[in-house]
Amino acid sequence: MNWSWVEPVIAILGLAVITVVSRSFFMIPEREMALPDWLKRGLKYAPLAALSAVIAPEIFMAHGEFIQTFQDARLPAVVLASAYYFWKRGILGTIVVGMAVYLPLHIGLGW
Repeated sequence: MNWSWVEPVIAILGLAVITVVSRSFFMIPEREMALPDWLKRGLKYAPLAALSAVIAPEIFMAHGEFIQTFQDARLPAVVLASAYYFWKRGILGTIVVGMAVYLPLHIGLGW
């Protein structure tokens, strides 16, 4: 008898249990858990740190290595999109400016 389906099922069930327990961890206590002030201050920076950790490698690395030339379409796109954001403070405009710079350089010039 072929039991090759057992391991994936066990893995899926185990991951489901871990997900349910970890996500309901804060709902288990009857009263709200008090967080120390230093932790509350630190958690304010968590979204920015996570976003930086995801975006920075996409900007400065290609194929697992740092980019070797400034002739990469991502660099001017990031600079101009960042400038637009600091000027207007609009997310949609930032995306539009970044893509308007990136696409012609990447597709048109092959950067």
